[in-house]
Amino acid sequence: MPEVVFDTCVISNFALAEALGVIEDLYRGRAHIPEFVAAEIMRGIQAGNARLAAVPKAVRAGWLEETGLRSRKEKTLFESLSRSLGWGEAAAIAVAKGRGFRFASDDKVARAEAGRLGVPVTGTVGILVRAVRRSVCDERAADAYLEKMIASGFFSPVRSIREVLGGGP
Repeated sequence: MPEVVFDTCVISNFALAEALGVIEDLYRGRAHIPEFVAAEIMRGIQAGNARLAAVPKAVRAGWLEETGLRSRKEKTLFESLSRSLGWGEAAAIAVAKGRGFRFASDDKVARAEAGRLGVPVTGTVGILVRAVRRSVCDERAADAYLEKMIASGFFSPVRSIREVLGGGP
């Protein structure tokens, strides 16, 4: 399975739904967040969203890696992308492109930009579908996580993972 770099929205969705274990089970040792995403998460924690504290805890546990922009190529791409995207999305795409990772984002503009650059993309719903298909959780648990994410502000394109798996609404 490929390495994945997460933007703030996707990693936050899982943290807010108390479902980071899904990410850990699917991507242990292959999950990354850029330093800019870590900073955005920290601002959320400081603003009072305690459930986001699971993200730095995952970094300290070692299964989620916080990474900086390493190469000149990554930094240059970040600078270019940050003109039209948030810093977290721009950094995550730069890391994904520079290191051959998959980019996890739900942001339509960021996903389009990644696609233009040939970076493979996934998102919150795709990860939940993968979790069901890999028996990390069942449909009922995935739907419960999705419901918590929606309650926390996620604008999901589906109301049930079953819709994506072919079981209808």
